[in-house]
Amino acid sequence: MDEPPVGTAKGLLYFTDGSLAHAGHYLHEGDHPVHTHSFVEIAVVTGGQGVHRSLDGRRELQVGEVILLRPGVWHGYEGCRGLDLYNCCFGTELLQRELAWTREDPFLGYLLWTGPNSMRRRGMLTTRLDARTLKEAVVHLDALDRLGREPVDRHRGDVIGRLTLFLGHLARAVAGERDPGPGPAHPAVVEAIRLLEARPAHRWTLTELADRLHLAPRYLVRLFKSATGLPPMAYLAQHRVERAAALLLHTDRSITQIGRSVGWADQNHFARRFKAHYGLPASTYRQRFRHHAPNEKATTRRTPPG
Repeated sequence: MDEPPVGTAKGLLYFTDGSLAHAGHYLHEGDHPVHTHSFVEIAVVTGGQGVHRSLDGRRELQVGEVILLRPGVWHGYEGCRGLDLYNCCFGTELLQRELAWTREDPFLGYLLWTGPNSMRRRGMLTTRLDARTLKEAVVHLDALDRLGREPVDRHRGDVIGRLTLFLGHLARAVAGERDPGPGPAHPAVVEAIRLLEARPAHRWTLTELADRLHLAPRYLVRLFKSATGLPPMAYLAQHRVERAAALLLHTDRSITQIGRSVGWADQNHFARRFKAHYGLPASTYRQRFRHHAPNEKATTRRTPPG
């Protein structure tokens, strides 16, 4: 396969086939407009200069910097001069299926699940790799790039293996920046996250969730905040807004229907939550990034990616 399995429409980047994951090497010059995607994207800076623009503001990029974005997060680049990026992306299906075990890993669980949505990061996590770790990470990204030219059904294990090795480097780098370092996730926290994400439309209360886990509510909050930086209901709100963004991008449902489907029947409450997370009203977000092929999967593209 000579071209990456990706396409773009109205600022949304997406898979055009059944690829598990995609890695590609890209060179940015000038400005790259704001866009979003319904997948996990990881950008690794390997050379050049540029500014990353997101809801958190503008960030000068340096070699070794890594930006991880959860689905729905918008971003772009400005003032690029030979900005050399390696982009790796994979759909939420892979995260929920083959990589579901990472929830229970103290490092990978923080990198992929709890870190981006903790401490008001709003779906984005950044770190920086030293020269040695960057070189090792690029080895796995190169391998993923080559695997993109092979039949998925014959190389599924290779793709997942290389992706996991790459993620391991990032997870250890993020862990080294935390004080104290991450410990094993408490089983009750892992189960609570599973329950909340499986039924976002349910009218969860802290008392009901604690009862399901046979814990006192205050103890559950303490465990949950220790692992994620957020209490359970705040974490649920983060998941709901991420799910709402995907529905805005990929379905024809009205904004009112989407709010109800993720658990927010009060449209004023939904509107406030969405804008607080993405910095845009739900209607503006849909108008700017709406993609009209709802059954396609999302990722980045080579001209140039996010």
